[in-house]
Amino acid sequence: MNYSLNFPKGVALIVGGSGGIGSAIASRLVLSGCKVALTYFKNESGAKKVCSLLNKEKEVCSFHQLDIRDRKSIEKLLQLLTNKYSTIHTVINSAGFDIPQKMISELDFETWKKVIDSDLHGFFNLVSISLPYLRKKGGSYLFISSAGLFKYPPGDILSVAPKAGIESLIKGLAKEEGLNNIRANSIALGIIDTGIFQRLKEEKNSFFDDDWEKAVMNSLALKRFGKPQEVADLAVFLTSIEAGYITGQLIAVDGGYSV
Repeated sequence: MNYSLNFPKGVALIVGGSGGIGSAIASRLVLSGCKVALTYFKNESGAKKVCSLLNKEKEVCSFHQLDIRDRKSIEKLLQLLTNKYSTIHTVINSAGFDIPQKMISELDFETWKKVIDSDLHGFFNLVSISLPYLRKKGGSYLFISSAGLFKYPPGDILSVAPKAGIESLIKGLAKEEGLNNIRANSIALGIIDTGIFQRLKEEKNSFFDDDWEKAVMNSLALKRFGKPQEVADLAVFLTSIEAGYITGQLIAVDGGYSV
């Protein structure tokens, strides 16, 4: 891929930048000449490691603890980044939450509420607080979503349900904020061989057993799982100036799962 994609001056904020997808996006953004600020929830060592690798030649990365359920902490971080980088031009949410795979009939209300609060309400907090910052000079939102929105996988309701609400928010942002030169898009992921998926696959008696893997492979047009770099390539394009006429879109990176 050509890494000469253009970005405005300032910084790209990557929520969940310590994970497999987030760190791949951060690396691709830096190769495109963009400075990045990563956030982590608990994985401080992971975020520190990512930034250390990216800062080898010059300082292009910073990392910060963030809980998107906490509105005050979001405001504090955005003010800090504005003071440091002048402008925030991109907000990417790549946070992956470790949620149980359960059928709807097995769900209890407390688990449902916890996931909705962290995913859907958390993303709304991020958008509503960051919007005035992006309005200053325009910018881009990118949400890392799920191909389950195109083709529902049984047992994945806790992932798909909040993302359906977030997709409505993304489309609303695209429609309402285009006049402020703000774009909003999403990438719908299939199975990407990194992060939480790798850990869950290795767990004994996991939902992701051999039979599950065979069934998924049979549903894919491309008979392999995706790579985080393949997600990152699209993320960099969608948030760059080259994608300046693309907004309100949900684009699948799923190996043909949703076909």
